Amino acid sequence: MLPARHPRLRVLSVFGTRPEAIKMAPVIRELARHPDVASAVCVTGQHRELLDEVLETFAIEPQHDLDVMRVGQSPTGVAAAVLQRLEPVLAEVRPDWVLVQGDTTTAAVAAMAAFYGGARVAHVEAGLRSYEPREPFPEEINRRIAGVVADMHFAPTVRARDNLLAEGTDPDAVVVTGNTVIDALRQATPALPAGLPGRGRLVLVTAHRRESFGRPLQQVCAAVRELVAARPDVHVVFPVHPNPAVRMAAEELLAGIERVSLLPPVGYRQMVGLLHRCALVLTDSGGLQEEAPSLGKPVLVLRDVTERQEAVEAGAAVLVGTDAGRIVATAGALLDSPSRYAAMSRAGNPYGDGRAAERIVASLRGEPVAEWAPLAAEAA
Repeated sequence: MLPARHPRLRVLSVFGTRPEAIKMAPVIRELARHPDVASAVCVTGQHRELLDEVLETFAIEPQHDLDVMRVGQSPTGVAAAVLQRLEPVLAEVRPDWVLVQGDTTTAAVAAMAAFYGGARVAHVEAGLRSYEPREPFPEEINRRIAGVVADMHFAPTVRARDNLLAEGTDPDAVVVTGNTVIDALRQATPALPAGLPGRGRLVLVTAHRRESFGRPLQQVCAAVRELVAARPDVHVVFPVHPNPAVRMAAEELLAGIERVSLLPPVGYRQMVGLLHRCALVLTDSGGLQEEAPSLGKPVLVLRDVTERQEAVEAGAAVLVGTDAGRIVATAGALLDSPSRYAAMSRAGNPYGDGRAAERIVASLRGEPVAEWAPLAAEAA
């Protein structure tokens, strides 16, 4: 008599933006390593070209594409489309687990749709909190919604776990994994955009958050102008987000400025190459706040609050906001002081050891998981 076959664990990974794709790619790769797991991928297309580039980089072929992106789309429009179009996918796949990542509209709404469809929800990068409902907007509320719906919470740090426990989350449903962005960073082969300067101190700038639109973004651009004017050895590279609010401000205030390179959106491998090449990062991006310390690059965070306090507390990042004077003063003091620069670049990485995806998949498969903690990793 043949032994009974155990049913395969069905996992549906749902994501729709470039940052989600980067952070989910290592998990999808790890799921594919296990023959007892039936892994399917559904992209919502909340981003399109930026998302497709990451899928190609990590050789991920989605089985389902909701294709929700529209010109001038609003969070409400994205939410309505994802909720409606994901329902038949869930009915077809009948997943045991639906994986969502982070704090996008896709993550929040896919978690709700999975709950309505009777699937268990696992939240990757769970527990981040700014405790400011509109900073970042709408991400802070999105991640809280996903957290309420989730059955399993994969917290990237001890702080994130503690946030969840303080909100009454079942401790048995929380696993500290490290952040999958570090897994992705280690798996990516760096490349550089063409035409970059071979010498000088490269400063990488990104700004794209909704709360930065308008005067805050104008202040960031003013800081870039002042920084390169005062420092002949500095060259700023600014990959410009395609959102018209970002593109128009950057082109109006920075186009034609000597030693300022405004680039179209760069691919993930090119962004990793810029991180390796640069001396300093100025950003409002959540992912770059996590990636840069892993490569020993000091970060000035162009936001008033951050849900990623670990790097600030470790001394690898400084919260500077968007005031031009403060940005220039902080960057200048850092670039002028070798000891201060060395202290920030050597502060260490509080976000992971590159094995977060292993822990996530082991937990989904019901295996015991040794949680990650920075001090334990450093001691090892």
